[in-house]
Amino acid sequence: MKPQYTGKGRGKGDLSTSASRVGLLVIGGSSPISVQSMTKTRTDDVRATVRQIRRLERCGCELVRLAVPDAAAAAALPEIRRLVTLPLVADVHFDYRLALAALKSGFDKVRINPGNIGATWKVGEVIKAAKDTDAAIRVGVNAGSIAKSVLRKYRHPTVAAMVESMAVCLEPFERLRFKNIVLSAKSTDVPETITVYRELSRKWRYPLHLGLTEAGPPFEGAIRSAAALSVLLLEGIGDTVRVSLTGDPVQEVVAGYELLGALGLRRRGPLVYSCPTCGRTGIDVIGLTRDVKQALRDQPEPLKVAVMGCVVNGPGEAREADFGIAGGKGRGIVFAHGRVVKTCAEDELLSALLAEVRKARPSGSRH
Repeated sequence: MKPQYTGKGRGKGDLSTSASRVGLLVIGGSSPISVQSMTKTRTDDVRATVRQIRRLERCGCELVRLAVPDAAAAAALPEIRRLVTLPLVADVHFDYRLALAALKSGFDKVRINPGNIGATWKVGEVIKAAKDTDAAIRVGVNAGSIAKSVLRKYRHPTVAAMVESMAVCLEPFERLRFKNIVLSAKSTDVPETITVYRELSRKWRYPLHLGLTEAGPPFEGAIRSAAALSVLLLEGIGDTVRVSLTGDPVQEVVAGYELLGALGLRRRGPLVYSCPTCGRTGIDVIGLTRDVKQALRDQPEPLKVAVMGCVVNGPGEAREADFGIAGGKGRGIVFAHGRVVKTCAEDELLSALLAEVRKARPSGSRH
């Protein structure tokens, strides 16, 4: 199901970018910030890769990138493209011929770092192929793969080095007047990532792909990514995001929407918030919150659902949500759109809450 959008735009003001078309998806311009991920399977394992892409699609992922490290992976691309409807991106390094194979297979976009592709004419061949197939190109400059000529000058992958490397990488695109591009310049360092994207936004109007590279395991990686991306997004910088996590790629998509929802930029699915619990708690808030999230995992509408454990703030918080629970000692009150609809025992709270959610139409959300 298509994600629901909230708000009247992204607040980008004079930081608005040009638009890049990737299949049916538009990145940049006035389009909502899109959420993407990357497969963790071997690309030449078509069955496993397609299965993972479909899982990502079900949770709202809008763009999926696949690593194409060799000829075996490239040979699998036509079959993957045939079996998948989502926009697909081929991630290519070193060998420009792999990018050409991806474009010939019908991929909507290729991600290259011109700094490691080699001679300028090779980059030009990729650009020409993208023009011929109406595909996009993401120009990615990571701290770990800066153009050799630039790295010799700066010695270390500084912000200035990444920005200059991007300028060098963009020369053939601008010479060939190819505009359907997205820029990225990732680092593992949070302050460095913030600074380099500010510089990219200041110097170019191309859409920006935000991410913190090699962010880490799900818990730590989500925190580090949020620390970097939230600053930029609140400044109006960024058109598509990937929260890179060492784990199930579905978690990346969930984290991406959770981040955008927390910032008030975009929401897909319920926002479940709950009290941290304390000595006043009279119900199993931890277990109930887990069960509510699990039960609503496939709900695409942007609902606010509160799970509160005591009478101090619980009723007020639950009343302000679309749906909520306020617990007492072994009992609780169920709210729907600010109104008490039921009082029941703790073991009936989940079913009573879900019954109210099912009764509501998607358009019934107040937030």
